[in-house]
Amino acid sequence: MDNKKYPKARKRFGQNFLNDQSIIDDIVNSIDPQKGQHMVEIGPGRAAITEPLLQNCDQLDVIELDRDLVPLLRARLADYSHLTIHQADALSFDYRSLVKQDENLRVIGNLPYNITTPLLFHLLDQSDVIDDMCFMLQREVVERICAHPGGKQYGRLSIMVQHQCQAELLFIVPPEAFDPIPKVESAIIYLKPLKDRIGGEVSLDSLGKIVTQAFSQRRKTVANTLKKVVSPDILLSVGVDLEQRPETISVEQYVAITKAWLESKDN
Repeated sequence: MDNKKYPKARKRFGQNFLNDQSIIDDIVNSIDPQKGQHMVEIGPGRAAITEPLLQNCDQLDVIELDRDLVPLLRARLADYSHLTIHQADALSFDYRSLVKQDENLRVIGNLPYNITTPLLFHLLDQSDVIDDMCFMLQREVVERICAHPGGKQYGRLSIMVQHQCQAELLFIVPPEAFDPIPKVESAIIYLKPLKDRIGGEVSLDSLGKIVTQAFSQRRKTVANTLKKVVSPDILLSVGVDLEQRPETISVEQYVAITKAWLESKDN
């Protein structure tokens, strides 16, 4: 691929283009695209991962925000009839609109660091049509998503994602694998939406409110941070010690707190 034909990476789009072939191979092997699968790539950039995906799947939709990249991608990938390029914003894209019949989507991408969290939540809102997701994210974000209770990295993002998904850090990607070279390390994360959510079904908006309030002052006990919302009796009823700090409470317990809080509001 002649990168001279492509525009320079744009800071406002958070662009860092992957150009290390061994890392590209590792990512594609991790995704393991198969015939019969419908794949969606967010932010194809210079098509480093796009072309190997096209060689192994039956349908690929790519979503690219940069208007200058789209015609270059169309020209380079013109021979692939099973490719559809959407010039669109991944943050507002309707992924359900891509689904044909009873299939599910496999979503992958090198996500811009500045939109990672809202984009993940946007995708999780449509997880009923998504089989799995494999993303390159900032290493720190991946570690926060996969963190276990008791650690400093465990927080709102860990709980909200783990309630809805199996999450696994696959491997680290060094800054030198990109052009331009970012100031942070990246990591590949695998996310598998759960049919049976951790702790059971609960309003995500309500869970988000409880968790955000709980972590509003990490050094205080959860009884303190939630005192304006949740009574001590509710915490005790779901097995939470009033002296526990927010980062020591499991996903299941946060879901249980939220359910009990909603029930108390209805009574």
